[in-house]
Amino acid sequence: MLDSRPVPVVLAPLAGGPSTPELTAAVSEAGALGFLAGGYLSATSLAERLTVTRRLTSEPFGVNLFVPGEPARQEEVARYAASLADTARHAGVELGDPVFEDDDWAAKLAVLLDEPVPVVSFTFGCPSAETVADLHGVGSEVWVTVGSSEEATEAATAGADVLVAQGSEAGGHRGGSHDDTGTGLLSLLQLLAAHTDLPLVATGGIATGAAVAAVLAAGAEAAALGTAFLCCPEAGTAEVHRQALHRPGATAVTRAFTGRAARGIRNQFLDRHTADAPAAYPEVHHLTAPLRQTGRARGEADLVNLWAGQTYPLVRDLPAAELVRRIDSEARTALRAALSAVNRSGPPTARP
Repeated sequence: MLDSRPVPVVLAPLAGGPSTPELTAAVSEAGALGFLAGGYLSATSLAERLTVTRRLTSEPFGVNLFVPGEPARQEEVARYAASLADTARHAGVELGDPVFEDDDWAAKLAVLLDEPVPVVSFTFGCPSAETVADLHGVGSEVWVTVGSSEEATEAATAGADVLVAQGSEAGGHRGGSHDDTGTGLLSLLQLLAAHTDLPLVATGGIATGAAVAAVLAAGAEAAALGTAFLCCPEAGTAEVHRQALHRPGATAVTRAFTGRAARGIRNQFLDRHTADAPAAYPEVHHLTAPLRQTGRARGEADLVNLWAGQTYPLVRDLPAAELVRRIDSEARTALRAALSAVNRSGPPTARP
């Protein structure tokens, strides 16, 4: 699929609101590869969004799913819920029910086997070899998000076609099996290129065409951008999130909002609760959902998970197709400049 796209840019899935059929279609129509987020959706909602996306474009696009994990220890979730009591009281809302569920995993896989798409990607872990074989059987490529050589080995063993190499700079959730802070993107690309022959898609902190050029030079087949698309008019990004992306600030990795490590813009909730938050996804995600929904409705940024990569100050308010075209032009310019610099240096001089 990567070889067939004229622009080496992939739209990161952006689950949780920003992903829309309109954004997915616009990116694919511009020559890149759009992705539709399947995370947090029911199988019925995913099927509906697939129908809308296909109505908007005949170009290829992909769908991303969350691999379900294991239930957390309830005593840790209960302790965290107690630590959130004051925040919830001041916000005037009740905390949610911290249930464990599998994100409608089997039903969404059934949708994608019945209505195949060119690419299905996975985050939060690696699907089984049987699942990969089933998707291959209906003509879908399988991409798996990894953050280490060990995760790359697991994905390759399962039969993955492409590895999405996520650097620690990335906004949103850590996408591999393990949700530790991870390795910087350029370091990760070098390690994976030495470890596997599978094609690599680089993601994490890429906001400009120059950064796309950099990861292509480092061995990636394409670059996946997420934060860069959050302010496109086609995105479903909440207004409070859009405003935060245009204010100065810093990012940090936290489990405070969902129980899984994710990078977002620092706010009061992140700073106050990160130290207490357990590794408990999706239980914490459901626990804090009413707080986050209230924050978005009221425009209170200090209650909202403001997912963003480290280069978020470079975000541009452009239609998705125009953004793809600009990034592509910038990447070509940067690659020509790099080649010119290499040519200026001439061949290496032999030592006497």
